[in-house]
Amino acid sequence: MKADLPNPVGSHSPELGILVRSARRLAWIGVWALGLLWIVTSSSCRTASVPLDVVGDVDLDRYLGRWYEIASFPQHFQEGCVATTANYTLRDDGRIRVENECRDNSFDGDLRRVEGVAWVTDPERSRAKLKVQFFWPFSGDYWIIDLDPEYRYAVVGHPSRDYLWILARDQKIDPDEYEALLARIAAQGYDLGRLNQTPQPPAP
Repeated sequence: MKADLPNPVGSHSPELGILVRSARRLAWIGVWALGLLWIVTSSSCRTASVPLDVVGDVDLDRYLGRWYEIASFPQHFQEGCVATTANYTLRDDGRIRVENECRDNSFDGDLRRVEGVAWVTDPERSRAKLKVQFFWPFSGDYWIIDLDPEYRYAVVGHPSRDYLWILARDQKIDPDEYEALLARIAAQGYDLGRLNQTPQPPAP
């Protein structure tokens, strides 16, 4: 499913162009909402036979900031996305602001952006298990299942194993480290055949 509206602007007024771009943005936000709803229903209808392990602990202050998506399981709400990033900042209420961005089909494509909120579900037990919400009342699991000791890369999964994101602080991961990371992901029961690398522009 792709939120792609026809472009009737041509040589028409700037106001019409703004209206069309706003409609595209609202359509893409709606696709994210449907995607999150699918994650919620998938979690409630399917459970993995083997529990998914998360990392021992997470220093959320170090986890904040910008991450580049290196690879992921393709999802319809990210169709056409390249140069995908996630930026996490702390809100005044202690929750985490989530800002996901990507370019549409090319590095010069339209910017697609959605904002949500995340929170730790049980701080006393694990800060590696969070919920993320883009539209009330729907929220989905955001589990950190692998994390570099220096917070250079992280892997975000879902207990159903239908969702996976590999994130890094830079646009690329060292090839040897990436292969070791894939081996650990496979050991968690993920099907690496579903994993697609995310195009990222060269570092400036």
